Amino acid sequence: MSQARKTAGQGAQLLTDVGPVIVFILFYNVGRNFVGDAAIYWATGAFMLATTAALAFAAIVQKRFPPMLVVTAVIVLSFGGLTIWLQDPIFVYIKPTIINLIFSFAILISFAFGFNVWKAIFGSVFHLPERIWWILAIRWSLFFQFLALLNELLWRHINDSIVPESARWFAALSWNESLWANMKLGVMAITFAFAMANIPILLRHQIEDEEKSADRPGSP
Repeated sequence: MSQARKTAGQGAQLLTDVGPVIVFILFYNVGRNFVGDAAIYWATGAFMLATTAALAFAAIVQKRFPPMLVVTAVIVLSFGGLTIWLQDPIFVYIKPTIINLIFSFAILISFAFGFNVWKAIFGSVFHLPERIWWILAIRWSLFFQFLALLNELLWRHINDSIVPESARWFAALSWNESLWANMKLGVMAITFAFAMANIPILLRHQIEDEEKSADRPGSP
């Protein structure tokens, strides 16, 4: 595969991963100026459509079904549908918590079966020793739990929605729904920074093609 095609493929993959989040943020912020508090429902509907489009693009154009995108799509459509149907934003507030916990526990549960789901997902991209795959899987599992905790901290202290006082963890904390919605950009930045922080271990332990070939039986 040429470098140009590879770069284009990576760009398309990035678009399917972050595109729906950008759509949500845009619809939410623009919608606040026109429909006020109902913006969360318009943004949720747009997010559902964008996620469905991203999954369709991955399946039809890229000929792949990214497991993380599939799981995300199922949760987004389920909780988004409940949000719009019941006119209750709590469902969309807790959606990131559910998604991140599913990712985290999928990794941890796979360990119980002697299987590394993180390697299964990314093994075609990186070639690493088993020990490094386990380290990366544990790191990402803990990171997903951190994101789940962060989302809980954010939505539980929204002060201009229907979040009950009983849901609050800290009485001194209070912010509006816009912070929670726009923090999705912050979460993307945090995730990118965490991924970059793991680059050194990937580069240091990457197994080159020549080394893999030399390990094969019958190799000269």
